[in-house]
Amino acid sequence: MRMLCASTLIGEFFVIGFAGLVAMKSDGLSTAAVWTVCGVGMLLSLVLCGLITRPGGIQLGWALQAALVLSGFVVPMMFVLGLAFGGLWWASVHYGRKIDEAKARWAAQEAARTPAAG
Repeated sequence: MRMLCASTLIGEFFVIGFAGLVAMKSDGLSTAAVWTVCGVGMLLSLVLCGLITRPGGIQLGWALQAALVLSGFVVPMMFVLGLAFGGLWWASVHYGRKIDEAKARWAAQEAARTPAAG
């Protein structure tokens, strides 16, 4: 699960940065405000790569997905990209857990087949 979720978060890192470049063209937003919000989002996406397996890591990932969708009020294309990354996040968590369970079953089967050295 960790690898799939981290891949999604790295993709979001770049999308948030590019959204910041688009948001800078908005007349109602200061450059400092745009890059403060984008910087926090980008930093959070990187930090979450290491926190995925910790308690609350997946929930923080969902919060980032919600923030990505809500950023569509500033950059309308982010509604689409936020929903797309939300779907990727769901798939990463869902299928990542299935892969982890399959790996654990396979390791248990291998351990049962291999006689203990000793």
